[in-house]
Formats: sequence, C-alpha cells, structure tokens
Amino acid sequence: MPQKSTNKTPIRKAALLSVAPMMDWTDRHCRYFHRQLSKNSLLYTEMVTAPAIINGDRERLLGFDATEHPVAVQLGGSNPAQLQQATAISCDFGYDEVNLNCGCPSDRVQSGYFGAVLMAKPDLVAECVSEMKAAANVEITVKCRIGVDDQDPQTVLPNFLAKVSAAGVTRFTIHARKAWLQGLSPKENRDIPPLDYDIVHQMKAEFPHLHISINGGVTTLEQASGLIEQGLDGVMIGRAAYHQPADILCDADELIFSDEKGQGVDAAIQTMLPYIENHLLKGGRLNQITRHMLGAFAGKPGARRWRRHLSEFAHKDGAGPETVLEALAKMREIETA
Repeated sequence: MPQKSTNKTPIRKAALLSVAPMMDWTDRHCRYFHRQLSKNSLLYTEMVTAPAIINGDRERLLGFDATEHPVAVQLGGSNPAQLQQATAISCDFGYDEVNLNCGCPSDRVQSGYFGAVLMAKPDLVAECVSEMKAAANVEITVKCRIGVDDQDPQTVLPNFLAKVSAAGVTRFTIHARKAWLQGLSPKENRDIPPLDYDIVHQMKAEFPHLHISINGGVTTLEQASGLIEQGLDGVMIGRAAYHQPADILCDADELIFSDEKGQGVDAAIQTMLPYIENHLLKGGRLNQITRHMLGAFAGKPGARRWRRHLSEFAHKDGAGPETVLEALAKMREIETA
C-alpha cells in the first residue's frame, strides 16, 4: 500500500536541504530518526538497483513509514526498460521523487554499468530518464558527479546537463568532485578528488532554469545556508548529517526553511521509543535502529557514554526501549556530576 504523506512540505522546498543517499546507512530506520529532527528536509533511500526491485523483496527494499515524507528513492541502473519498471513500482509505494544515481564510484556499480560511469554516457542517461518519466507520477531527478577520470568537467558537465535536461529532468544534485574509477576506492573518492564548487555555481549560471543542488564537503548548516545565498537551489549533506544529525537537522527547519524550530534531539529520542517497540513486536532487533542514533549527541558532554552503552547492549537478546533510556541516564550522569 502506498504510504500517503501528511507532510505538506513541497518537494522542491524540501530540496533546499537533503540528506544524501548512503549505502548501508540511510535505511528506513535512519530516515525515521532523521525525520524526528527535521520535518522539512528531504530524505533519500539507499541506492536500490532496478533489477533488485523487479525481482526481489519489494517491501524490504522499498517499504517505509508515512512519517518519512518527504522521501525520495534512489535507483541504480542503466537499462531503460528496467528503470521504467522499477520507477512504476517505486511510485506505487508512494515515494515523492525518483532519483537516478549517476555518481556512485564503487566497483560493484561499475561492473553493473551504472553510477558514475554513466557520466560518460549522457545519451543513455537521457534515454533512461525519458522512460522513467513515462512511468512516473512524481518528479524524476538525477544525482551526478562533475566528471570521471580524465574527463574535462568544463566540457563534460554542461553537455551532460544539456542532454539529460532535454529529456525532461529539471532537478539535479551535483557532487562537486570527479569520480576516479581507476585507482581510487569508493571511500577515497569521497575525499581525495578536490572539491570544485565553482563549476557547480557556473552550471547554475549557464542553466538558470534548472534546479541545482550541491553535494560534497558540506559539514555545517551555516555552510549550507551560504551556498543557498550564493544562488544554488539546495544543498545535500551526507556524512555530517549521519554522524552529527542533531547539529545538521535540529536547526534546519528554522535556519534553512524559515519554519518553527524542530523539537530537539531529546524529544526526538522519546518519539523513537514507540517506533522501537513496534519494530521489536515485528521481530526486529534494537540495534537495527540504534546504530543510526549513535551520533545523536556528537560533541556534547556524555556522548561517549551514550554511544558505548548502546554499542554494548543494543545487540543483545531482549534489548528494548529501556536500553535507550539507560543510555540517556548514563549520559546525564556527566551533566549532574
């Protein structure tokens, strides 16, 4: 059944600030927690391949809670027919956006001929998104790099944007680094290629009709706000939002969206307790949720005690909401000492 949204934030407004799709991290439990911290920010699934959606356990791959809206699914693939089918299935689940991954540099992605390798195939990407649009009742978007390997971004990126936008995509998120498919690991590709924010600003100037968000190296809300003030349409934050979620998301509604300030991390954790209880009743385990909450108090007094208690006890049989409350109590001991 599609998960209908009760959140009234329009998708393009939500794209002012988004949490990046991150493999093994931004699953449904992570997104549910992040939504307790910010009601407006756009959340993304992990990348899901089109063949997996077509042939696999769709509820496991695509299921989510209605609270997560606005939420987008990111697809991986390069077969237009498969992507069309996966898009239709994703739309049936009720996602607010379907995004095509043209930026992931992992070996597994390259061997399947999708991800960053598609930067070299803009005509194929245009065909893919055209087929996706034909099956969609929501916006189709693309996340890409500025280029790969020895490509010249000044030539490749505008050509890519022109061809893909001609196929009907009007919203892009650009990771402001090249992807080196030869010689660098996926982890190294997140840090070693130099950031080039200037070319992303240049693309916004050359394609003013496109909605362009920037990704890569953004670690604070102040930095995100500055990039938006400079003329970009949105900012996507990855690792900082995961490891320091309160720092990025708790003030986002007020500072980025000019809305009421979020409820704060303490209140967010309290709202997680019924969700945890429900997950356990379905046969789940506590650590499947709390592993995404370890950074909730990053940089705050007692944060180490919080992390240590959850890391030590959340995986054990019978662990439940009381384990989270115990971790909070351990942390508070620092404040009252």
